[in-house]
Amino acid sequence: MTATPIDPVDHELVRAAAHVARTRCRGDNHTMAAAGRARDGRIVTAVNAYHFTGGPCAELVLIGTAAAQGAYDLDVIVAVGDRDRGVVPPCGRCRQVLLDYFPTVRVIVGEADRLRAVPITDLLPERYVWADHQLDAENGSEEP
Repeated sequence: MTATPIDPVDHELVRAAAHVARTRCRGDNHTMAAAGRARDGRIVTAVNAYHFTGGPCAELVLIGTAAAQGAYDLDVIVAVGDRDRGVVPPCGRCRQVLLDYFPTVRVIVGEADRLRAVPITDLLPERYVWADHQLDAENGSEEP
């Protein structure tokens, strides 16, 4: 696994997510916050929307929030848990969605004193490439 050291800009992102987790996550419905840095430098934040049927994680809400603000390219993302739980790595579903939307995004993971930013591909080494299933259809060899 190739990890890139976390740089000072990424610490600002962790602080932004931690602030949202501390000030906006209340009760069982919102327990995680995420922050992402858009390619233009903007920081976008979001919280999860828990529901017993499986509401979206903070990372997925962040993708929609970023798009609503015109930020379609994210360079780095981090999720932080409420109640001072610190940085929390993305679940498997979020790893796959992040890879599909932003194949070059870096994800901040690790304990408080050992944070690091890693490429999403390091978190999903044996990845499924969503667009691969469309290759046959594009080439005109789709099977009936």
